[in-house]
Amino acid sequence: MSVEMIIKIAALGVVVALLNQILKHVGRDDQAFFVTMAGIIVVLTWLLPYLIDLFSSMQGLFGL
Repeated sequence: MSVEMIIKIAALGVVVALLNQILKHVGRDDQAFFVTMAGIIVVLTWLLPYLIDLFSSMQGLFGL
């Protein structure tokens, strides 16, 4: 995993945390929840190629 990917994930985490706090302060807890879930989904889609590569290398290592 490159350093760029880690920085992107950290930046998205900061933005999501900031939006979450703002929305909770205003009283829109449901929208804060959806912002958090959207951030998690975006990060998982970014990490999906790395996870696929990890599982394929594990299959090759153990001969499955």
